[in-house]
Amino acid sequence: MAGRFRRHWKRWLIAGVATVAVLTTAGPYLYINYIQDDPPAALSLDSPPTTPESTSGSGSGSGSGEQASGSVEGAWRVGGGSQAGYRVDEVLFGQNVTAVGRTEEVTGDLEIEGTRAASGSFTVDLASVRSDSDQRDGQFRGRVMNTERYPNATFELTEPVDFGSVPDVNKEVTGEATGDLTIHGQTNSVTFDLTAQRTADGFRVNGSIPVTFADYGIDAPNFGGITVEDKGSIEFLLAFTPA
Repeated sequence: MAGRFRRHWKRWLIAGVATVAVLTTAGPYLYINYIQDDPPAALSLDSPPTTPESTSGSGSGSGSGEQASGSVEGAWRVGGGSQAGYRVDEVLFGQNVTAVGRTEEVTGDLEIEGTRAASGSFTVDLASVRSDSDQRDGQFRGRVMNTERYPNATFELTEPVDFGSVPDVNKEVTGEATGDLTIHGQTNSVTFDLTAQRTADGFRVNGSIPVTFADYGIDAPNFGGITVEDKGSIEFLLAFTPA
């Protein structure tokens, strides 16, 4: 009797271990491929604004018309409809996923001279960034970015961006931006492509800044069965209105 019990116990133990192994492998696969929503598409000029874009500071209809038909020189500010965030690839229990976090808490300004963005900067409130996972957001605000000590990410132009022309409404122009990106208390020079589109009362600017975490003193944000790539990007879509 005792020998038969031990044999049964071993079979139950092996079956239990096998079941756990299957669930550990199949569970994430089923969740990621059949239950979890696809990650948001990369921010682009085709992305609809999250909130209505604000009009000129005075609210004047004639001011909007002048901006649409005439010069765009002068001072501008980041307005409603702007958003920014991160995109990074993860491996979740052997399954490849893309993590995306975003916020509308973005501020900034821009000075345009002729067809050039002569100076400008924007700031992202990192503590307000949200993804589809509360656990990921807690790690992001805590040990990854330490938003209590480093609450913001900031980009500032160090060279003018020449778009070559002032586009008509709804037309796009491209340029290359060079500036200082500050994250986690460390600053690096970065260069990336920009696309701008004129709107009826301003314009929108879209870009993606590559980020290598080690360049900013950020430890690889791995936790709880999740392995994160050592590189990601900061995406942004900024709606500018007259300052």
